[in-house]
Amino acid sequence: MPLETISLEDISFHLTEMLDVKRLCSRDRFSEHDEAVFDAVLKTAEQIAGDLFAPHNQKADQNEPTFDGEKVHIIPEVKDALAAYIDAGFMGIQHDYDVGGMQLPASVAMSCSAIFNSANVGTAGYPFLTIGASNVLRTYGSDEQKHRFMEPMIEGRFFGTMCLSEPQAGSSLSDIKTQAVPQDDGTYRITGNKMWISAGEHELSENIIHLVLAKVPGGPAGVKGISLFIVPKFLVNDDGSIGERNDVSLAGLNHKMGYRGTTNTLLNFGENEGAVGYLIGEEHKGLFYMFHMMNEARIGVGLGAVSLGYAGYLYSLEYAKNRPQGRHPDGKDPTSDQLMLIEHADIKRLLLAQKAAVEGGLALCLYAADLVDDENTSPNEKDRAEASLLLDTLTPVVKSWPSEFCLEANKHAIQILGGYGYTRDYPVEQYYRDNRLNYS
Repeated sequence: MPLETISLEDISFHLTEMLDVKRLCSRDRFSEHDEAVFDAVLKTAEQIAGDLFAPHNQKADQNEPTFDGEKVHIIPEVKDALAAYIDAGFMGIQHDYDVGGMQLPASVAMSCSAIFNSANVGTAGYPFLTIGASNVLRTYGSDEQKHRFMEPMIEGRFFGTMCLSEPQAGSSLSDIKTQAVPQDDGTYRITGNKMWISAGEHELSENIIHLVLAKVPGGPAGVKGISLFIVPKFLVNDDGSIGERNDVSLAGLNHKMGYRGTTNTLLNFGENEGAVGYLIGEEHKGLFYMFHMMNEARIGVGLGAVSLGYAGYLYSLEYAKNRPQGRHPDGKDPTSDQLMLIEHADIKRLLLAQKAAVEGGLALCLYAADLVDDENTSPNEKDRAEASLLLDTLTPVVKSWPSEFCLEANKHAIQILGGYGYTRDYPVEQYYRDNRLNYS
């Protein structure tokens, strides 16, 4: 059975009919684009996702990354898929032309993200985190930091992470213990441990740029004393070349129930003299800066949940159309033809519940992305302020509602396949496991 993961027709409907995305082309930032450009970008995403992401989704899940004590090993298909992603320009999809970006609207960028997530959320995790980290640097980094770290991320040479949680603190960021000690040369020495760091170690890129929350000694207690630092895996020389290994080491891989294709790590910073870190912005404002990435990630998590729910819906819909089983309640003749599953009332109920969740969730997420575009580019100051206020209100909903109800959609997909749905021979059990990570 062909593995359809998300409907490009539905995405185009939302962008064209619901959001009227072509209106953005009248704004200065998007004036060089038109609907034909948007369509071409979406079709390119669909082709790369279908040809290179989807085929190894199950293989990456069943052959998760391993660590031999020196290097992390990942199946080669991941790097091949990401190379095509990078070559097509998706790593810089929202960035400015002058730094090598495509300068496309957030609504179009998020639509492409939905396509890649539905095809293979494990492989899509690497660019998702890199794009988020590069957007933080674009907004709060210095010109030198943008040139040294952000631009290579847009080129796809460097990947990125966000390092918040710690083994003893979990999501209680006021209790983090990672320290950042100022040095005479303006850098900081970072010491501490970070847990649950997705994409924290791999050989997929020349370098990994960690955005690390840490406390400067003598600062305020709790979250008011948190600062944000760039801590590269390898130091970067003034000419842009890769320097010596920074004092960042992999302590071990975590093995999670889903997203198995994305490395999940425990990282040690400063086992020797301390990892070299570069302050972003001002001291003690790190949580404010990181919330830029976290809020973007919240929309991304909601969209990822929709994507996985959508993939499960389409698979179970096709299965129900082609799987004969049972007869009408009043059909007493055992020699009569069986009905297709989709003709049974309870199967219709499950399919309609999935359809409502995934199509409604997609509409919600793309609406939020459109608010990002209005917040950033509307020519009217009042409209920008209203979009910002509404986005602040909706962001928790965008993260939480799809994460709950699209997970239910994945549960329904398993139910429709019956016993087969619980086996690894079919993709719906993996969609459920992957999506369960979004529901937290």
